[in-house]
Amino acid sequence: MSTGAPVALRSTSGRWVIVATILGSGVAFLDGSVVNVALPAIGRDVGGDLSVLQWVLDAYLLTLSALLLLGGALGDRYGRRLVFTIGLVVFTLASLLCGLAPTGGALIGARLLQGVGGALLIPGSLALINSSIRGDDRGQAIGTWAGLTGVSSAIGPFVGGWLVDAVSWRWVFFINVPLAAVAFAVTVRHVPESRNPEATGRPDLAGALAVTVGLAGTIYALIEVPTKGWGPMPVVALVAGVAGLVLFPFVEARRPNPLMPLSLFRSGQFTGANLTTFTVYAALSGALFLLSLQLQQTLGYSALSAGIATLPITIIMLLLSGRMGALAQRTGPRLPMTIGPLVCAGGLALMVLAVPGSTYLTGVLPGVLVFGLGLAITVAPLTSAVLASVSEHHGGIASGVNNAVSRVAGLLAVAVLPLVAGLSHTGAGQALGAGFGRAMLISAALCALGGVLAWATIDRGKAVEAVPVPALNHACQDPGTCPDVS
Repeated sequence: MSTGAPVALRSTSGRWVIVATILGSGVAFLDGSVVNVALPAIGRDVGGDLSVLQWVLDAYLLTLSALLLLGGALGDRYGRRLVFTIGLVVFTLASLLCGLAPTGGALIGARLLQGVGGALLIPGSLALINSSIRGDDRGQAIGTWAGLTGVSSAIGPFVGGWLVDAVSWRWVFFINVPLAAVAFAVTVRHVPESRNPEATGRPDLAGALAVTVGLAGTIYALIEVPTKGWGPMPVVALVAGVAGLVLFPFVEARRPNPLMPLSLFRSGQFTGANLTTFTVYAALSGALFLLSLQLQQTLGYSALSAGIATLPITIIMLLLSGRMGALAQRTGPRLPMTIGPLVCAGGLALMVLAVPGSTYLTGVLPGVLVFGLGLAITVAPLTSAVLASVSEHHGGIASGVNNAVSRVAGLLAVAVLPLVAGLSHTGAGQALGAGFGRAMLISAALCALGGVLAWATIDRGKAVEAVPVPALNHACQDPGTCPDVS
């Protein structure tokens, strides 16, 4: 329900809605693509070992992934514009605190708060478009939103690298403040309020608490135990984390309005698509986190050069994702969702060539190009498969769940991959050594597993027409990952 009738996209009101949502979600996506290149500079300034850099990424992903579905539910109940503007305020204040952080601990705390803001912002963007723009313009509006937020992520590595080299890593966070301030002013002045009249009852706070405790406790133990051992805090955290994750589905089964309706997973295709999402984006997040460190700490790239090094991934995504989506409409999503992750796996395997003595053309670019091609083949069909697996009535929550799965995958990968690859004791600024190659091969195996899962679980039939929202399902737009389209 909106306070006013839906408007045409080309009207003045419609344009303001698009401007507000692009700026609002754009700051979150821009932040995601600039932080990675700043990690070595952050480590040199605030000190600490690899675990500090893991937390700089995972603190944001933790609260974002745990609260993403709750953020959407709060908007439906209490007003989408209200929740969106609160998210802008929280994200802006947190960005300011990040830039001013005197220590690694203060930065990590600010990143946790930033994730809370992102969880209110990201689902609110599309909800505002959906409620404010009339139906026959909605597809074009969402396409415009996805394309322009993709551009913000595309320029992120370049802007972030330049800011780190020319000024300071702190400006990677300060740059969010003026953009978010403009988004706030436009939203308050020009965007109508709306809510879902059928969203009644209390929000699922119990579910949000269970998943937050579960993820926080588990991630804390995974990051801290390799370097600090099994002290009282890691043990308590691990027990609490496992308990939270085990309780979460039981809590959801008993809630009248759950964050994650378990009935969705009765669809084999929905389950399979989310398993594919988990494996592919876990590989993506963990590998590109370590690639940024390898380029700067091992190969001696500047922050700007490291940011530009992965830019071909975004270019390929922008050029080919639409075409791959159209192809999937004709063939069904099963074949591209099988081939895409296998191509991604080949690209990650090629990244083992990025070692001392190699050039960009021989050591980095081949893996980046092949990996980008694999992502372009995978992402749009994955969106189609998720939406085709549920009824139209559940399309929004299905996309939200898939989005949350991709964030959780990145969260766990950044914590676990360095441990499995033997990199947990890497100090600030140290070369990654042989552990980098092991990490790339592990990530390649994960991607290949995603292709196998897709072949086994995705329906051979053609997908229904999907709403063009690749940005909902592309983890690259978040911290620790590559630029997004999604």
